[in-house]
Amino acid sequence: MVSVGVVGLGLVGGSLARALRAADVPVVATDPVSGGEARAAGLTVTDDVAGLAANRPDVVVLAAPLRAMRAVAGELAEALAVQDGWDPTVTDVGSVKGPVREAVTEAGLGGRYVGAHPMSGAELSGFAASSAQLMQGVPWAVTVGEAADPDRVLQVLTLVTGPLGGTAAVLTDDLHDEAVALVSHVPHVLANQLLGAVAGAPVRDVALGLSAGSFRDGTRVGLADPRRTEAMVTENGTWVAPALRLAARDLERLADDLESNAPTHWFFDRPDPVRELVRPRAGGVTGLRPGDAGAASGGRGPAADVETVPLAGDWPAELVTRCARGAVVVALEPRSAVLR
Repeated sequence: MVSVGVVGLGLVGGSLARALRAADVPVVATDPVSGGEARAAGLTVTDDVAGLAANRPDVVVLAAPLRAMRAVAGELAEALAVQDGWDPTVTDVGSVKGPVREAVTEAGLGGRYVGAHPMSGAELSGFAASSAQLMQGVPWAVTVGEAADPDRVLQVLTLVTGPLGGTAAVLTDDLHDEAVALVSHVPHVLANQLLGAVAGAPVRDVALGLSAGSFRDGTRVGLADPRRTEAMVTENGTWVAPALRLAARDLERLADDLESNAPTHWFFDRPDPVRELVRPRAGGVTGLRPGDAGAASGGRGPAADVETVPLAGDWPAELVTRCARGAVVVALEPRSAVLR
């Protein structure tokens, strides 16, 4: 059982600390704003990063806002310098991976770093909105660099698939950032655009009075802290910008076809392959399960198939190859990773 330090106790960091504590993982945390709330909730909280370092956790999770990541990484590096013999793995929960790796590398922590991103969140923010349930049994991305330390990767995968009960797609930073641009960051942008369009419309009040499920579901993430969303999108601009240009091109073409009474089936039929994967099943559960995406692309077999990758040689690179085709790590065995 490893011990974990969490730097930052907002929605995600607070939820992670609560989930680990609920799973009996030793946790120590720090946050200059939410520390008092977290302490009152029963978490072990220190006044600063130096205090957290004095507890010498095995894994340190950087859960600070993206805009503060460089400063927090620097504080951790300073704390490491005065803790002889302390050799923690450094990970994070940020929604963008390339810029975080740059920040920790600049701080001298690159050799310790394994990227991580839980694919779970809410439109609310702050420790008061956090809950253990938000981090239990969710999919994670775990990202590795060219010289990934297998032991550190294994530590992070063990936490994700063990006490947190999640799955892990092991990817490069670029693979992660390109993928989340499509399924997370662009949806945030579009939700904000729709809210903005209604905000500036002369029929705003009538429209809001008539709004129902489609408006609610399409704008939920747009209710999040706009500075948090802006930072996320800006940090991943390399991948978000081309995706937005593609969306704008398609919408412009659709508008032209509507004005000219031309066929529009090309727009509404194109999502069919993904529509079937994510269509809700009985009980309202999404149809997409670990492994389904790879099966749909022709890269893997049925979702029920299980395969193992021996934890030998350059196994992190092998996991990247498998996960790039849609596989996810669902469990770890003594000498292998179990994928579905």
